[in-house]
Amino acid sequence: MNDSRGRHPIKPTDPRTRVYTEAQITSLIAEVHERGRKFGIIFPSASTDRTMDGRVLVNFGTAPSTTLLNLLNLLLDAGRGGDPWES
Repeated sequence: MNDSRGRHPIKPTDPRTRVYTEAQITSLIAEVHERGRKFGIIFPSASTDRTMDGRVLVNFGTAPSTTLLNLLNLLLDAGRGGDPWES
């Protein structure tokens, strides 16, 4: 994955999110659990919820999968020692 500087969050309406399957989102949830643990970010009940408008929703407040993807990007940046808020 490239350096995050200049990268913008993925919007919930981004059409690229329609290609993610429920199995892929479940795998991303597991990765957020693993990477987030060292930062105290734990979503023990997070799971896929349902599909709305072709997008898989994540059940931690019925968030779109883009919330999960953006969180994972921040965790990856933080794990590399980068400043995830730097633009």
